[in-house]
Amino acid sequence: MFRSAPQGLRRLSAVAAAAFALTLAVAASASPTSAQSPSTNEIPGVDEIVSSNNIRLVTNVPLSGPLATGINSDIAFQGKYAFAGNFNGFAVFDISRPASPRLVSQVACIGGQGDVSVYGNLLFMSVDSSRSDDSCSSTAQSATIKESWEGVRIFDISDVRNPRYVKAVETNCGSHTHTVVPGKDRKSVYLYVSSYFPAATLPDCQPPHDLISIIKVPTRKPADAAVVATPNLFPGNTGNPPGTPSTETTGCHDITAYPQKDIAAGACMGDGILLDISKPEAPSVITRVRDTENFAFWHSATFNNAGTKVIFTDELGGGVAAECLDSVGPTKGADAIYDIQGWGKHRRLQFKSYFKIPRVNAATENCVAHNGSLIPVPGRDVMVQAWYQGGISVWDFTNSSRPKEIAYWERGPLSETELLLGGSWSAYYYNGYIYSNDIVKGLDVLQVRDWRLFGAEFNRFHQLNAQSQTRY
Repeated sequence: MFRSAPQGLRRLSAVAAAAFALTLAVAASASPTSAQSPSTNEIPGVDEIVSSNNIRLVTNVPLSGPLATGINSDIAFQGKYAFAGNFNGFAVFDISRPASPRLVSQVACIGGQGDVSVYGNLLFMSVDSSRSDDSCSSTAQSATIKESWEGVRIFDISDVRNPRYVKAVETNCGSHTHTVVPGKDRKSVYLYVSSYFPAATLPDCQPPHDLISIIKVPTRKPADAAVVATPNLFPGNTGNPPGTPSTETTGCHDITAYPQKDIAAGACMGDGILLDISKPEAPSVITRVRDTENFAFWHSATFNNAGTKVIFTDELGGGVAAECLDSVGPTKGADAIYDIQGWGKHRRLQFKSYFKIPRVNAATENCVAHNGSLIPVPGRDVMVQAWYQGGISVWDFTNSSRPKEIAYWERGPLSETELLLGGSWSAYYYNGYIYSNDIVKGLDVLQVRDWRLFGAEFNRFHQLNAQSQTRY
């Protein structure tokens, strides 16, 4: 499966301003069922680490130099390397020894968002901050100026010690996130570019912007990369009914592709969609769902291993608000589990339940469902997910109607009095460990203490991975 890990915030001129500029949309739902209610618990102290007894922090690696002042975002993996995105560029870590990751290189290339993905010798980076030009030395420039640039930067990472910038592709409304879809000819790769928030004053981001941009990248000639299509996914119907708390759909926030099954799932502001991607340059919507009671902003989509379920997340508060409070409740700012029913063009998404972390957070902790990934447990559906200052949650949704948390780890508030942008932006399982990019503190590496929690077969799988890591 390929995913472009989702995030928050659009059109960032300055980090702090952008953080609080994001939509503080309120809620939306399909057919709500009961969900696990947050339980009253003691809030940890400032920067205090708390966790379940089956998970532990192995190490934390803060960034230095040009990336130290930027927001840490998503992570991509390949071989023994982790590529950590940052609003000011990206860093490459050698993770052959997970307990002591080694910084291999840093690329300073300010552009905002920093959603990264890797395919072969190429790294792609989303830029969702209006710039004076496409270079790494560009400066912030208003998107109202026609000559301003936003889009995707492409780097050659054949030599991870010296990544080389080879191409920039401008896209409508920039690139908040992007998704890798391999070409069927094996000679090219496609990027599905998600962006949103158009305005009449923005010459390159005009309403209704009910589309995505598709970039085709020839893998041997990445400098020839170009936009080859801008399919309209929501013709004639771009919003939720007036008066609902759910965001109007004017683009997508993030798309996850499952190329082996020729499907993708999109989180598109006010809509969740299932796409047919059998023709990569001409994806088509199979079905769409809305949740106008509990979902505010459809933020990301994740398939289970079998491709029979989709987890959609709701980024209520835009990642800069305290949404894990008793007053908010268990169904807002949460995950929603949908089963895929039917076949072919008749497939539908059937709502099953919500999941939200069962711990109340402080009013000073920005907390909401954010980026995560599957843990490949045979016969079960298990996910690790970041919740900003709500920390990291490992949860089981094998029974779509009765999801449950099985492990957690978090830091306490960054401040006793002030809500700050911080916490775990993303969390991913890779080769026996969990890696998380903390927005301000850098790369966290965690380990589940006993993988037998996931069953004997997965424990054997984990042990083999752990042994192979020592041979790098």
